[in-house]
Amino acid sequence: MPLDHYIPQVHLKNFYSPVLGDRMYATRKSDLKSFTTKSKSVCVIDDGSTNAYLKEDRAIEEFLKTIEPKYNEALAKLNEGKIDEQCIYTIAGFVAYVVSCSPAGMRIQSGPLKSIVETVAATMEARGLIPPPPKELGGESLVELLGTGAVKVKVDPKFPQAIGINSIRRSLAIFGNIRWDILLNEFNDSPFFTSDFPAAIEETRDRRIINRIVPLAPNLAIRIRPTIDKDLADFSFANFRCHRRRISHKEAEEINSLIVRCAEDTVFYRDDLAWVQKFIAKNRHYRVEQSTSTQPTRKGSLLISRLEIVPVTAPHESPA
Repeated sequence: MPLDHYIPQVHLKNFYSPVLGDRMYATRKSDLKSFTTKSKSVCVIDDGSTNAYLKEDRAIEEFLKTIEPKYNEALAKLNEGKIDEQCIYTIAGFVAYVVSCSPAGMRIQSGPLKSIVETVAATMEARGLIPPPPKELGGESLVELLGTGAVKVKVDPKFPQAIGINSIRRSLAIFGNIRWDILLNEFNDSPFFTSDFPAAIEETRDRRIINRIVPLAPNLAIRIRPTIDKDLADFSFANFRCHRRRISHKEAEEINSLIVRCAEDTVFYRDDLAWVQKFIAKNRHYRVEQSTSTQPTRKGSLLISRLEIVPVTAPHESPA
């Protein structure tokens, strides 16, 4: 059974500490336990890339062969401002993979699927297409049972992963055809973190649009700025735009707070600086959720989903 990394090792190795050599520092949000680790020991799941819902159950591994070998070269091009199609393809592909195949990504994408099942069940019940539930369940209707939690809809996380893998090239094309801010961090006392979900989100003035903040190395991150109402599936990346700039110390802190808050559980970093543990502790009780609201229509219901950073009442546990 293969050990599959849902965060590529080539990414994590960029956060190795010069003090530790071939290791980096890590802290878990769930219990604030800190440790040092090699990339091969974290963000890994037995057979994690295998998906039985797909005809080619290891298809994502073939995709990664086009991404991982070019990752460090792509970082160099971003740093030097020499961005070409291969660079865009590599970084956009890295982001698409994390969003689709990490445990956090699968969990987040399960939410809308759960809402769809519940909404369809309610519609079918209202039309008399579902028989009444047995009295033993203690509810008069399926909708009532779903509302009380007596009946729950569970989504196999491999199903949203399969959807993500099946559409990963389109996701790559979309990420590669919008505006990027290339963020250069020159502050050695405040380098970027990364995590087990290095695709943080950032709210904008337009509630329909959520930016992605992606740390690529301690001194480099990108902000991906989506657009709306535009067909972006173009592998020549004709719509790609970028702006390179040096960020302020305050911006570095704000970006790191988003990285910690959006991490599923584990935060990785290059330098064991004095402020790091308090900073992680301050921002640890958050994670990314996809909220779904329902709007009635003439023919049924319209589901609207939106990514949000939400507080959690207690530390959560996730795969290492």
